[in-house]
Amino acid sequence: MLYFANLSRQVLRRLVRAPMFAAITLITLTAAVGANTVVFSVLEGVLLKPLPYAKAEQLAGVWLTAPGIGQKEFPYLSPSDYFIFREQGQTFQDIGLYTGDSVTVTGMAEPEQVSALLVTDGTLPLLGIQPALGRGFTKQDDSPGTAETVLLTYGYWRRKFGGDASVVGRTLVVDDKGRQIIGVLPQNFHFLDWEDQALVLPFRFDRSKTHLGNFSYEGIARLKPGVTLAQLNADIARMLPIVMRSFPAPPGFSIKLFEDARIGPDARPLKQGVVGDVGNALWVLMGSIGMVLLIACANAANLLLVRVEGRRQELALRAALGAGWGRIAGELMLESLTLATLGGALGLGLAYGTLRILRAVAPSGLPRIREIGIDGPVLLFTLLVTILASLLVCCVPIFKYAGVRLNTGIREGGRGVSQSREQHRARSVLVVVQVALALVLLICSGLMIRTFRALTHVNVGFARPAELQTFRISIPDTQVKDPERVVRMEEEILRKMEAIPGVSSAGIGTVIPMSGSGWHDPVFIEGRLYAEGQLPPLSRFKFVSPGFLATLSTSLIAGRDLTWTDTYNKIPVALVSENLAREYWGEPNNALGKRIRVGSKDDWREVVGVVSDIHDDGVNQKAPTEAYWPLLQAKFESDDVSVRREVSYAIRSSLAGSESFLKNVREAVWSVNANLPLAGVHTVQYYYGKSLARTSFTLIMLGVAGSMALLLGVVGIYGVIGYSVSQRTREIGIRMALGAQQQKLTGMFVRQGLLLTGTGVGLGLLGAAVSMRLLSSLLFNVRPVDPITYAAASAGLMATAWLASYLPSRRAAAVDPVEALRAE
Repeated sequence: MLYFANLSRQVLRRLVRAPMFAAITLITLTAAVGANTVVFSVLEGVLLKPLPYAKAEQLAGVWLTAPGIGQKEFPYLSPSDYFIFREQGQTFQDIGLYTGDSVTVTGMAEPEQVSALLVTDGTLPLLGIQPALGRGFTKQDDSPGTAETVLLTYGYWRRKFGGDASVVGRTLVVDDKGRQIIGVLPQNFHFLDWEDQALVLPFRFDRSKTHLGNFSYEGIARLKPGVTLAQLNADIARMLPIVMRSFPAPPGFSIKLFEDARIGPDARPLKQGVVGDVGNALWVLMGSIGMVLLIACANAANLLLVRVEGRRQELALRAALGAGWGRIAGELMLESLTLATLGGALGLGLAYGTLRILRAVAPSGLPRIREIGIDGPVLLFTLLVTILASLLVCCVPIFKYAGVRLNTGIREGGRGVSQSREQHRARSVLVVVQVALALVLLICSGLMIRTFRALTHVNVGFARPAELQTFRISIPDTQVKDPERVVRMEEEILRKMEAIPGVSSAGIGTVIPMSGSGWHDPVFIEGRLYAEGQLPPLSRFKFVSPGFLATLSTSLIAGRDLTWTDTYNKIPVALVSENLAREYWGEPNNALGKRIRVGSKDDWREVVGVVSDIHDDGVNQKAPTEAYWPLLQAKFESDDVSVRREVSYAIRSSLAGSESFLKNVREAVWSVNANLPLAGVHTVQYYYGKSLARTSFTLIMLGVAGSMALLLGVVGIYGVIGYSVSQRTREIGIRMALGAQQQKLTGMFVRQGLLLTGTGVGLGLLGAAVSMRLLSSLLFNVRPVDPITYAAASAGLMATAWLASYLPSRRAAAVDPVEALRAE
């Protein structure tokens, strides 16, 4: 122990005497270890860590598939599925349904629109969630005809009731109905990866009124011990025909329609449903940042190699005095481990600060963001990375100088002896590796830049989203029963919006672009024959007022817009998107005058206009086919009168998003109805930004990795050329004394740097052509082997390498031959 303590003190003293070497090496390793820790923390929190529920491996997301209507993945169940699955399921302990909603809370100062979670009575218990106060839902709470109840989340309880424990038993007015507060959920309650909810409500499905269809709810099940997903899917496949036989089709629809959809099981681990497809991006980021670690280790190894080369005489003398290979290698390894340990500790601190910032600014599309942090597995990873870095950094100097080569150290260490090619080769190889890895990362970043550029140039179907202020209101039937009066009130609010100073136009619709709302149903075409087992594909349904699409700057390609006369007189008309028109009638103009409907008991509706496509599912997704209906209709989906009580407003103004403008908007709404809270108050830019968030996040992370790689690669080239110049000072002096021109000497070293870079570029291009296939799922309208990106990255790296070679090469031209020869 005393020996190791003395050796450690010697290593520390040696590092203190070389502050520049220690500082540069520490900065390099700190950045690399910190970056790897950050990305692994995200990867571990999102992909590797189990969901925060007891025996999370038993939890499954109950999805379906419906190839008959083009739905390979259909993450929704209907109440009819729920009743049969819960009553007759053999493979799970329990099953629950859930969905999100927004509800109005009144009777407490200003009316408030809050987010709510709707669940069946078994949903929270199967996750192991129990209230901190009061009780949870029972089957009675979830049954129609009983007293209505509500659970409060901890945050809402603290915000609205000040944490008063006596709140249990009080009445809360939700959507104009009194609900008894029966409990408060624990502080750590987070439902899957959803944003914080305020209230939890029971569904209260009425089995006697349940039909087939209404696939609007997500399902979750807890498997029995030892049951596999294959067994669960087989069990669901057994029960689906029972569902068909147990419930009638909705009015206007036939059982055959559901049979032709060929509904089947597609259950999967619940975590897979929560995480989605973000895994590909995270693994690419992990691989990229791992390359940065290798580059950093190569750079640190080069620095240590230079340092050891300067100590060749010292090490040779120690070897001659009896120091063995193991002792010298152990000392070099300890020095490397010391640097790596300090770098790891600093990197961990850097990662901690970075993760706090990342959690605050991370894109909403990144799942499980709350679970990202520094925990046991992350600390273990950082330790392993630190040890790996120390081994990589010291292995080249050890194998090069800790062995028998030290015997030649005294002879080679004399003044005036130039560095041999063999001595220089190791450093050159490390630089080639750095350049190759840096090029791979630069190409990766370049492809993501081109992807981002391609995404921002997509015609999304609306314009200037930052000028579009949106909000949502809901008019319950307890306030206004008459359907026409509902629309009259919505129009009155619209006129108030239009009168606000700075507003150029406004409109009403049920779906704000890219907000993720809306529903899908088949659209039947008059006169079109459907083959046996064939159903029309699903289209997204939107209900709009006159002027809504014009406010979005969505182009009217053919025909006309809806009118208020159409709406109030319930004239059977509709608009369709351009892609739906082309799918059925070839050209947009051909759609005009054609008729469509949803159910067999509905009125046929004339297509009076065709509008441009809107990329509602995100910039990188194909625009869905869409049908636009008036806010008020007769005989729609088997209802005698159908009205949209929950609508969104879109208001175009240069003042959108400002607090003063929002104050005017609220006052305008409350001047019509003081009991209407505003929900979802965002500009369309908010939703547009969310659709680009994951790509932006990936681009930023890859950009950081590429920049670090480029910087480290340039430092490596600069160091090799600079060291080469310093070691060949006598040779340069002789060349200059014999008449060599300064330009020729400079060119000699620049060529050396470019040769190393060119070799690295060649290897990097080969590596990129192979590895970029893994990036293909993240690209948009860009090929993995894109000549422009590859050429630009290579040219940029060569240009930077030329500069990194030229600067130290100028010192060669500035050498005074007399002084150089005299010094030697």
